[in-house]
Amino acid sequence: MKFAFLTDPLSHFKTYKDSTYAMMREASGRGHEIHAFGPDDLALEDGVVVANISKITLTGDAHDWYRAEPPVSQRLGSFDAVLQRKDPPFDMEYVYATYLLDMAEQQGTRVFNKPSAIRDHNEKLAIAQFSQFTAPTLVTRDEKRIRAFHRTHQEIILKPLDGMGGAGIFRVGADGMNLGSMIETLTHNGSRTIMAQRYIPDIVHGDKRILLIGGKVVPFSLARIPQNGEVRGNLAAGGIGVAQELSARDLEIAETLAPILYQRGLLLVGLDVIGSYLTEVNVTSPTCFQEITQQKGFNVAGMFIDALEAAIR
Repeated sequence: MKFAFLTDPLSHFKTYKDSTYAMMREASGRGHEIHAFGPDDLALEDGVVVANISKITLTGDAHDWYRAEPPVSQRLGSFDAVLQRKDPPFDMEYVYATYLLDMAEQQGTRVFNKPSAIRDHNEKLAIAQFSQFTAPTLVTRDEKRIRAFHRTHQEIILKPLDGMGGAGIFRVGADGMNLGSMIETLTHNGSRTIMAQRYIPDIVHGDKRILLIGGKVVPFSLARIPQNGEVRGNLAAGGIGVAQELSARDLEIAETLAPILYQRGLLLVGLDVIGSYLTEVNVTSPTCFQEITQQKGFNVAGMFIDALEAAIR
């Protein structure tokens, strides 16, 4: 089969931990052709969605890890699957790319995750569809509502709706120190909507990433544990990743969401769970494949390519 990965520049990959690289390595090992392109390579030309796409050969070297042939303009429909692996920010350029991928789907291209499903599942707001699993949550740009939420819950978390890697997340203590400044900064003086959540003390034990692949649950999570006084467990914010078995509550959340999200066109989803609460539903470019594989010996990339092959067939 021929797979085309829509991704960030390959030269930026950290192969020791990159999940897209793990996918490519697994697919290549099975004899599939690997190709890559970026959002700026996409175009709609004479009614057909095309892109400047390079065939990729893996070298096996962790640093000088690939060889790319010169890019060639090709129809996305000429590939067995296009994998959307571009990281946020989920800005309008990201949205425009999903529109083009929608058109490619109409022309017969198989795209994973489904572009309309990516748009429909904001990674912060999507938890509201599963409120039985969430901590108290407020979404607003109204300072009065945020202050009232803080008075009720005392310790809260504020976060933007379009960030990744823990960027822009603030903890507000019971004393409310700097609350006004945080609200002004995150809402851009009331012009942008943000999320407030009751602080979950279990964050000290880790922000657990639970992977759903093809409607099934990966049997291990990666608990990303905050370090050095941080409230954020994200690996990008310095958290330490510890792979562990799923708890009964983890399984309850994951097994409830897995078939629902798969039916919506989401082949790969990363749930974030703190303690007993669902905090995010990641659908753009979920990660943590390699950490789980390295620590537990479970081939996450193998499970993913199995699911991808089955979906194509």
